[in-house]
Amino acid sequence: MARAGLTPERLTRAGAELADEVGFDQVTVSALARRFDVKVASLYSHVKNSQDLKTRIALLALTELADRAAEALAGRSGKDALAALANVYRDYAREHPGRYAAAQLRLDPETAAASAGVRHARMTRALLRGYDLTEPDQTHAVRLLGSVFHGYVSLELGGGFSHSAPDTDVTWARILDALDTLLRNWPAPGEPPTDPRG
Repeated sequence: MARAGLTPERLTRAGAELADEVGFDQVTVSALARRFDVKVASLYSHVKNSQDLKTRIALLALTELADRAAEALAGRSGKDALAALANVYRDYAREHPGRYAAAQLRLDPETAAASAGVRHARMTRALLRGYDLTEPDQTHAVRLLGSVFHGYVSLELGGGFSHSAPDTDVTWARILDALDTLLRNWPAPGEPPTDPRG
C-alpha cells in the first residue's frame, strides 16, 4: 500500500482491525507497518508510539460502543433498557474482541474525561434512574453492572462456559432477569439480606 493517504484515523482503524484479528496485546506500530508494507519510521509522523496507537484504538472502541448503546437505549426503560445495554456490550465483544479489549485500557484522567467513556456512564446512570436509585447506590449499581457485563463477556469469550449446559444465551437471559430483580429491590445500607426462600 502506498504511504500517501496514511492518517492517524486510517492507522487507528487499521489498528482496530488488527486487534480484532490478532488480539489487542499484539498491536504495535511495527505490526501496523507490516500491514501497510511500509517502514516503521514512516508511521511515527502519524502516531507517537505503540501506546499512543493503543490509546487511539481504545478511544475509537469507546466511541463505537457509546454510539451503539445510545441507539439501542433510545425509547427504552427499565428491563428493556437494561437488556439493550447489556446486549450492546456482549454483541460488540463478540464481533470485535480486540476493540472490546481496547475499551478496557486504562486511560489517563484527562484523556478519560474527554472520551466517550463519559457517555457510557451517563447512559448507565440514566438507565438506573428508571429503578429509582439515588447516590451512592447509583454508583454501586453502575459498578455492579459493569462488573457483571464485563465478567460474563470475558469468561464467555475465553471459552469458560463452553463445556457445560445450559446454553450461554439462556444463562445470559437469566442473569439479566436477576439484575432487573436486584435493581428493583435494591437493599438499604446495612439491611440484612433476605432469605429468598421466604
